[in-house]
Amino acid sequence: MVLFDFDGTVGDTIPLIVASYHHAIGTVTGLTAEEHEVRSWIGRPLLPVFEERYPGRAEELIRVYREWNLAHHDDLIEEVEGMARVIEQLDRAGVRTGVVSSKKAETVRLGIRALGLEGRIDVLAGQDETSRHKPDPEPLLYAAAVLDVEPAECVYVGDAVVDVQAARAAGMAAVAVTWGAGVRELLEEAQPYAVVDDAAALAAVLLPGARP
Repeated sequence: MVLFDFDGTVGDTIPLIVASYHHAIGTVTGLTAEEHEVRSWIGRPLLPVFEERYPGRAEELIRVYREWNLAHHDDLIEEVEGMARVIEQLDRAGVRTGVVSSKKAETVRLGIRALGLEGRIDVLAGQDETSRHKPDPEPLLYAAAVLDVEPAECVYVGDAVVDVQAARAAGMAAVAVTWGAGVRELLEEAQPYAVVDDAAALAAVLLPGARP
């Protein structure tokens, strides 16, 4: 089974997420955050990020973030080139797939719909499905359990260091992609099974010898 992170991995939502953070922080606090800092938050749930950075203001920040994010969602989300093809290839090969994300499943479903991937994902684990979140392995283990698959038989694909950490902690092979929010050097330091730069390279790792 192949599990995917969504933001920055399957969907190019990085501009949407970064803009949502900037809007919420500016609107609620009147402050600004550096771009590199905002990008480092991607892959984690909103609540701990905002509580750590702006103690006592997390609920208001989350509300403003989500309002703006949903209002601009379909306009700013784009497909990562080739990823729909990778998921199609996996399906043809009989490989089940899933999405494990740190945001709410209902929001991930909006992205899946916007990218035309409805019906192609076998399991979805969002923020509310588990009590702990990446880099904790619980969300990945939950997705594997839903489909009754052993963790050792799973691969997790993501663009952030927390994705690699969660996969390794879950006993799954980790594949890091460089087209999202992560920095290649930091991804490599996390010691994934592979680091890939485009969807074709990812397909070659997941389905060696598969027809293009």
